[in-house]
Amino acid sequence: MKMLTMAICISGVIATTAPQLFAQPAGEPTLYVVQKGDTLWDISERFFKDPFFWPNLWSKNPAIGNPHFIYPGQKLRIFPDRIEIVAPPPLPVAGITPPSSVLVQPMREKSFTVRGSDGFIAEHELTGVGRIVATNHDRVIVGTGDTVYTDLGGAYGARKGDRFSIFSIQEAVTHPLRHVTVGHKIVPLGTLELTELTPTGSRATITESYREIGSGALLLPRSDGRLEIPLKSSGRSLSGIILESFTGNRAVGAGDLVYLDLGAEQGVSLGNMLYVVRQPLPEKEYRGATVLPQEILGALVIVRVGRDTSTALLVKTVEAIELGEMVVSVPPQ
Repeated sequence: MKMLTMAICISGVIATTAPQLFAQPAGEPTLYVVQKGDTLWDISERFFKDPFFWPNLWSKNPAIGNPHFIYPGQKLRIFPDRIEIVAPPPLPVAGITPPSSVLVQPMREKSFTVRGSDGFIAEHELTGVGRIVATNHDRVIVGTGDTVYTDLGGAYGARKGDRFSIFSIQEAVTHPLRHVTVGHKIVPLGTLELTELTPTGSRATITESYREIGSGALLLPRSDGRLEIPLKSSGRSLSGIILESFTGNRAVGAGDLVYLDLGAEQGVSLGNMLYVVRQPLPEKEYRGATVLPQEILGALVIVRVGRDTSTALLVKTVEAIELGEMVVSVPPQ
């Protein structure tokens, strides 16, 4: 079952035909005039054959202060590894409508939509607000529409109609390099709604189930559900590793959720795109001062941030990716 869906918001299509990038003489850029609806995502896909390359374009373009705003009429010089703005259009003056050729049109963001069922690493002991203490007819496994019983009652402030997310506390996650416990993997199981209360307990109905649910499952306040996360470049140079995967599999691919050893303390924020890289090593007899170029294996987007860990969605893979792979905010050159 897919835990997370991705919503791609692209405003318009590049309508102007331009010379092919690599048809230009060596060192000569392609000159392109931004059209209404253009985005860095579009331009990256058109000229670099890779829409996920745009954060790299942004990082090399200090003239673009906000990556989500370029304007029709801007002239761009497109090189094999960067884009340069020739001259930004004049800003509109209050009460005066600018010519249509330079009409300011804020472009829409590239964004991802998450359901709130992405899981995370609990870096400290997680007690929750309650637990499922019994199931109807003592069933071992329950799902959507089934009845369960919780230790949440009116005396603790619970009310009929309250909804909660259901989680399972799973194995401890150990950092493969530092060999210390980072926290415990927390996996979402579903949601429930309280239907009848006593002072110290309640009956509830499972409203959603993502995985098998049983007695002992942890309850946490329900999130608001779907959250749209705009893609953005990191303000810092970041380097970390993939600690664990949502599925528990060692090998992961595009569409999978993974957990990183980078969080708010390291400068990570929602929507940051990071690159998965691998450092090739020479054979033993050739090792020493030789450092080989890193290989890009894929890209991921941060969808949940903790203090020292985060949850990320792999949005692209070009090679098999395994736990322990390195992630960086600045792609290899």
